[in-house]
Amino acid sequence: MDPPPQDAWIQSYRNVPGREYSDGSIQVPAPVMISRVNQFDAARLDVEMSGMLKEQLVKVFSLMKPGFLFQYEPELDAFLEFLIWRFSIWVDKPTPGNGLMNLRYRDERFVPTEVRTGLEGQGLSRSQKIWYCLATVGGQYIWARLQSFSAFRRWGEFDQRSTARRVWLLTQRVEGFYRAAALVNLLVFLFTGRYRSIIERVLRARLVYGSPHMNRAVSFEYMNRQLVWNEFSEMLLLLLPLLNSSSVKRLLLPFAKDKSSSSSGDDIACPICQLNPTVPFVALPCEHRFCYYCLRTRCSANSHFRCPRCNEIVRAMRRDFGSN
Repeated sequence: MDPPPQDAWIQSYRNVPGREYSDGSIQVPAPVMISRVNQFDAARLDVEMSGMLKEQLVKVFSLMKPGFLFQYEPELDAFLEFLIWRFSIWVDKPTPGNGLMNLRYRDERFVPTEVRTGLEGQGLSRSQKIWYCLATVGGQYIWARLQSFSAFRRWGEFDQRSTARRVWLLTQRVEGFYRAAALVNLLVFLFTGRYRSIIERVLRARLVYGSPHMNRAVSFEYMNRQLVWNEFSEMLLLLLPLLNSSSVKRLLLPFAKDKSSSSSGDDIACPICQLNPTVPFVALPCEHRFCYYCLRTRCSANSHFRCPRCNEIVRAMRRDFGSN
């Protein structure tokens, strides 16, 4: 095997991405992979932040007549989105979600002059910021207003040759095309990890890490615990009404500490509710005393109801006059 040439290290050094050479060779930025989960979490946090601001703003108009803000909901959403854009992207700061996920926007149209970590690069230009605002704030507002206006005017029920019907069909086709393009963009994003939305891809505004040595500021440990507890509580709320309380009590009765007192009170207490019957009735043929409402409801719900004490089927019931 022949030894490598003496200038092999020079060629290897030049092949490292992100280097600037004196001979005028083209500089290639260092490849960097941004977590897709962080980008999706940042978008979700921005939506939650907008919802919190909207909730606080609605409370200001709580004394107004009901339904007053409903007709101005698109304007309210556009106003909140404009505020978030004005005090974050316009002043070269990350949105609340991006800031918590250690992300910022970078202009991918220009290659950075110095590349060390692959995260270098200038922020969005002035034109990109304006177009971002027009697309996100203005575009969403116009589309929401057009949808509500067409639904209120019932353009879809007009004649096929009418202008309103044609505009309605055009909006449906545009919406279908946009959803298909969004799906394709999502698949490309999951494969490459760049440009999570169509607007970011058109403007070439990519999300990169703000600091290469800082993790995301949101810990989902407590959120995962809360989700597990919520699912467990919902399961209990679903299963507990299906359980027979008397059967559970009979199952746990052998493990009770005070067995003597419980056994002595069995003949007095109602076997269903375990309380002293105010209107006592006797179940036939087992001759055990029940509350009238407990026994009546169980017999009405189940014609083959069995006594919890002796497990006999209750055939009839009569008033216990001897207890008074």
